[in-house]
Amino acid sequence: MTIAPISSGPARAPERNELREAAQAFEAIFVRRLLAAARDSSLAGETPFSGPGLEQFTAMRDEHVADIAAKSRGFGLADQIERQLSAMVRQQGG
Repeated sequence: MTIAPISSGPARAPERNELREAAQAFEAIFVRRLLAAARDSSLAGETPFSGPGLEQFTAMRDEHVADIAAKSRGFGLADQIERQLSAMVRQQGG
């Protein structure tokens, strides 16, 4: 899926990159929360292999997976956010 540039001028490229980064960061936050909610609903409970070390590793893994998903456009949420932000910038004359 390709998104049309805000403007044909080269001066808009940094602004477009900032929009993309912000949209990807928001998507990553969303995916992290999604993974956390799914993990919280787990029926596994305490096991011999659970503990603070495993919880920290799991949180770090979830963050990494969320970042990868956002950058690879896996959910498409960042694309939609970027489109909305681009439209707002154009309306404001930016």
